[in-house]
Formats: sequence, C-alpha cells, structure tokens
Amino acid sequence: MAIDLLSMRAWLLFVSVSATGDQNGSHQYEHLIRQVVASDPPSPADGACKSIMGTYVYKCEEHEVTTKDGYILGVQRIPVGRSPARNGGSGTPILLQHGLFMEYWDWSWDELAEYDLPATVEYVYGHTGKQKLHYVGHSLGTLMALASFCHSELQEMVRSAVLLSPIAYLNKIGPAFVRIGVELFVPEVNIWGSQIFIQGCIRKNCCLSSSAAHRYLELGLQPTATKNIIHLSQMIRRGTLANVDYDDCDKNTKHYGQEVPPAYDISSFPHDLPLLLGYGGVDGLSDGGDGLRLMDGLRFHDQHKLTVLYRLDYGHDDFIMAVNAKQLVYDRVIGFLKLH
Repeated sequence: MAIDLLSMRAWLLFVSVSATGDQNGSHQYEHLIRQVVASDPPSPADGACKSIMGTYVYKCEEHEVTTKDGYILGVQRIPVGRSPARNGGSGTPILLQHGLFMEYWDWSWDELAEYDLPATVEYVYGHTGKQKLHYVGHSLGTLMALASFCHSELQEMVRSAVLLSPIAYLNKIGPAFVRIGVELFVPEVNIWGSQIFIQGCIRKNCCLSSSAAHRYLELGLQPTATKNIIHLSQMIRRGTLANVDYDDCDKNTKHYGQEVPPAYDISSFPHDLPLLLGYGGVDGLSDGGDGLRLMDGLRFHDQHKLTVLYRLDYGHDDFIMAVNAKQLVYDRVIGFLKLH
C-alpha cells in the first residue's frame, strides 16, 4: 500500500478511569476550567482535543502513534477526570474506537486491524505502565477488534471488550438503496460511497440527540478511503468476512500467497475475554440475521464472560448518540468495565 507519513488513518481516544473522586472538588475544578474555556472558546481548527473535549471541561492530551506500515495516527487522551482527586492518572485505561467516517487514503479495514489497532493498543499499554486496557468499539471499530484480537500478542494487553452495533457479516443489510448503491458503486466517487453508508447507519435510529448528532456531523464525518468502501461493498454482496479481494488472481497471490483472499476466523477470538455486545433491533447496517451469524461464530466463547445488551428500538447510532443512552447503555457499559 502507499505510505504517507503525514496522513492520519484513524482517530482514537484512550481514557484513564477511576471509581473515586470528590464531588465538591469536582465542581470547583469544573468552574475554573469553564472560565478558561469561556475566555478561549474552541473551534474545529484547534484539533480534536480542544474542539471536542474542551467544551466538556476535561483535560486532553494529543499523542501520535506510528504504525509498522508507516502511518502516523492521532490519538487523544483524557488522563484524569474533572475532580482533582483523580489527578493521579492511576485508573484503568480504556481505548475508544470510532466507526467508519474519519479515515483516508489507500487502505481498507484490513490495515486498520493489522496495523492501526495493534499499534495503538501497544502504545496505550506501554504509556500507562503496562496496564491491561478495556476496549470499547462502535461499528467499524468492532470489526477491527474482532479481526485484530485473534492475535495472541494483543490478548495479553486487553482486559475486556465492549462492541456496540457490531458488524462482521453485512449481507443481510436492510435498506434497499444501500444494496443498490454497493452494486453500482463507482470507486472514483469516494464521497458518494461514504454517503451510502451514512444513510444506512442513520436511517432508523429511534432516539438520537439532536445536539449530539449535530456535533457528530460537524466534527466527525469525513470521506472514507475508496478501498475501504470497496471492501465493505464486497462483504455486502458476497456475505463474506475476508481480506479485500483485488479481483485479480495475480494481485491476490502477490498480497496473500493465494488466488482467493483468506477469510477471518471469528471462532479464534479469545474465548475467555470478557465481552459485551450491544445490539439494536432496528439497526440498518447490522441486521439481526447478520448478528445471529456473528453469535454463531462466537459459540465457543465462555458464556459466563459474554454479556448481550439488546435494545429493540435502537438503531445503529443510538448506542452512541441516543438521548437515553446514558441510562440504557453507558451505565451498563461502565458497570461491565468495573467488573473486569
């Protein structure tokens, strides 16, 4: 693949969390930071830390991680909570991985799973004193984890995984216009391909917060790589979970040593890793049939370490932007993380 040392292929965030904190101190600390924010309001040009987290009065650090294939990733860290009592930064690290729409250049999610996620996990693990981390992924971030965590070296660094709106198999995808779009997909029209998947994601959300959705559209959505859309389109058309197909036996042989792209084996996902899966009943991208197929692939997982959070009325993005997500999702996720 082409290497661009100045490109950013993924946006990630790792957080150190603690279960304790002084409430009064937190209010005083928040008041002081709000004064700073008011005097120097953030804008999207300031970078992810200030433009996104600055308004929520959290301290935020910008980090860079270089992958084995030469990409430099921007990683944002919230090292402490809003309370001075948490300033030791001794909490357990949590890595949050977004979905599809902040990606660039000539790659697919193969590279995200093979290079980006391992590099980031290793960086967080080393930067936080070799503490095992919790992983929380949404949408494409779940697919990356399912593919990447099958490697034993990462299993030693991960404490648990939370996969919200998980995608692995996509051939049961609901909206007809999405299926038509991937059949007619023209690789050169990158932004058009992105919009197809955007519409597939947001079509049936029940409870989106208008302010959160506006913020997401303002700061979060950018065109994905053409190769990534091609790869996802192949998954929808063929019902496969495999490396990208170059549609040329010689090219496939050059990349994989065989004429057919190798398939990912979900059953090799670590069986004893505490795992929470969050599904929505009206998810336009991750259909119930595809979800059942994923669950079948995880049939050997230790059932005592598998938690399923199912919301009948939730769509794909409700898990991250619903007005009631705190009560119905976030509190459950935090409870799960504290158990592990």
